[in-house]
Amino acid sequence: MEEAGREREKAVAVEDLSAATKDAASVSSKPAKRYPLALWIAILGLIMLVGVYIFSLSLKQNGMLFGLMQTNMIEKEREKPCHDPRIPDTEIPYVHYPTPNTYDREECACTGVRFFAILSMQRSGSGWVETLLNSHPNISSNGEIFSVKERRSNITAITETLDKLYNLDWYSSAAKNECTAAVGLKWMLNQAEILAQYKPIIDKKVLITELKRSDKLAADALVNFKNTRHIVLYYEDVVSNRTMLMDVLDFLRLPKRKLFSRHVKIHTKRLRDHIDNWTDVNNTLTGTRFESFLNG
Repeated sequence: MEEAGREREKAVAVEDLSAATKDAASVSSKPAKRYPLALWIAILGLIMLVGVYIFSLSLKQNGMLFGLMQTNMIEKEREKPCHDPRIPDTEIPYVHYPTPNTYDREECACTGVRFFAILSMQRSGSGWVETLLNSHPNISSNGEIFSVKERRSNITAITETLDKLYNLDWYSSAAKNECTAAVGLKWMLNQAEILAQYKPIIDKKVLITELKRSDKLAADALVNFKNTRHIVLYYEDVVSNRTMLMDVLDFLRLPKRKLFSRHVKIHTKRLRDHIDNWTDVNNTLTGTRFESFLNG
């Protein structure tokens, strides 16, 4: 009787333990609570909106900072003894008053100087244009100063060269007196040289491709300088319309005067006489957007 009771208690205990184990298993095997997909998307969208808002604030602050810096620069220029009230505020950043280390500008110390650079393709007449500019007593265009490798070997060499040039300490045949009002250099986008007596044979298979590449090279250069004050000058305009040179003087804000050059044209014949396979070139370009080149 007593043993039967013990067995029963044991059975009840085992049964209770088994039930507890089942409850524990049911608790432990219950999947973790998952948030709906829509909630995660909403949270992610909120994070993105906050990020965009912070980024826009940063851009706005940077723009305001740049505007303040430009305003401060204009105000400082106005406070300088050399400030010319006739210069519009939009042009103040382009007018400089260098103090050369090698000489004194004397009475021209307050003559504003504008910096420029001539970007050109090879054989485009830029050398001729440069000599025309240098015939003006207030313009100093110093040619391809970076053709010397040491001057473009690293950023330090480049900045030192430009500092010397734009501080009017650059000595060359183009250097003018202390009253220089515009100083610059020439940078060729490609540096190949073609002799006048050389008659090339042009590969007609790649001619159109190369012309398009040259067009893109010039277009990319203009895009890079779209936010920089510039003027585009074509060789044909200089040849047929000399008033374009007056536009250049206007661009540099210099007095107008007749410009001249002793530059000698080395290509004096017709274009067809300078290309060995002219017939192939003529047939390739006829009917394309480059057909006008055949009349050069």
